[in-house]
Amino acid sequence: MILVTGGAGFIGSNFVLSWLASQDEPVLNLDKLTYAGNPANLVPVRDDDRHHFVQGDIANRALIAHLLRDHQPRAIVHFAAETHVDRSIHSPDKFIETNINGAFALLEEARAYWSSLNGAERDAFRFVHVSTDEVYGSLQTSDAPFTEATAYAPNSPYAASKAASDHLVRACQHTFGLPTIITHCSNNYGPLQFPEKLIPLMVFNAVGAQPLPVYGDGRNVRDWIFVEDHCEALRVVLARGGPGETYNLGSDSERANIDVVSAICAILDDLRPEGAPHARLITFVTDRPGHDWRYSLSSHKVRSELGWRPRHVFDSGLRRTVQWYLSHMDWVQEVVSRSATQSPPRPPAAGRGVA
Repeated sequence: MILVTGGAGFIGSNFVLSWLASQDEPVLNLDKLTYAGNPANLVPVRDDDRHHFVQGDIANRALIAHLLRDHQPRAIVHFAAETHVDRSIHSPDKFIETNINGAFALLEEARAYWSSLNGAERDAFRFVHVSTDEVYGSLQTSDAPFTEATAYAPNSPYAASKAASDHLVRACQHTFGLPTIITHCSNNYGPLQFPEKLIPLMVFNAVGAQPLPVYGDGRNVRDWIFVEDHCEALRVVLARGGPGETYNLGSDSERANIDVVSAICAILDDLRPEGAPHARLITFVTDRPGHDWRYSLSSHKVRSELGWRPRHVFDSGLRRTVQWYLSHMDWVQEVVSRSATQSPPRPPAAGRGVA
């Protein structure tokens, strides 16, 4: 069995679904079910005996100790985190609580559990910490992509909290020997993403003929990876990655935000011509404080050492993603309505995050 934290969120639920579709090994899924954790994401495995769901907080050390003792997982894949930059600007304390204090609590209990193992089980155990390219800071247009050797330079409370958790993971491996692996991913897109993030927000607003808000001039650049590719990369890292290693997971799909939004509008014009031209809804809004200019990841290491390659190209992946949201507007409406009762409303924004 493996333990997945945050397995009802966007990337976490996609990982759980793809894991159970491709592996026989059971999953113990721990999620606090905050606004971004949605039990509906896991409906396809609701009756699967290999999926064991527990609602709980990674900061609850007694609960973590109990789960590790009773289920004896051979690995932990740690997704659980606050991820949205805009929310980190508005409420940074929540990011400290979850991304730093929660990660520390989980690491401490994982270390105690790992120390109790013997022989082959101890040698085989892995702790995979899923992080973000934002810890590296911002690139200029002509700069080379981030590598695993790039110095950290986080610029938002979210990025700083993830950088801190990365350092805790590294220190736990270096000082105590806990076999950890850190991964940094670029912007994820695909089904089941909470509609505060760029792509689902644009689709949701466009369907309702609402403005499509784009920060600044829209020229900020992000590298995009289809969530299924990210999940496959994590399975490869878990299977073949080395303890103490860090792997960047990108897909060489850099796009300016305005180009992504324009591409979404073009797809919507094709699929829902009654609303065309959807580009008329694009509205430039005041830029986000401290908005990083460009992210770009080199995934040469994971490709050359572990043999992973992304399977999806951005244009077809984006079309598939837009089609999914159009076919699941009931899901979008439900998560938007549910989140409104769990957290203060936020202005829609063309932001991003891992979550």
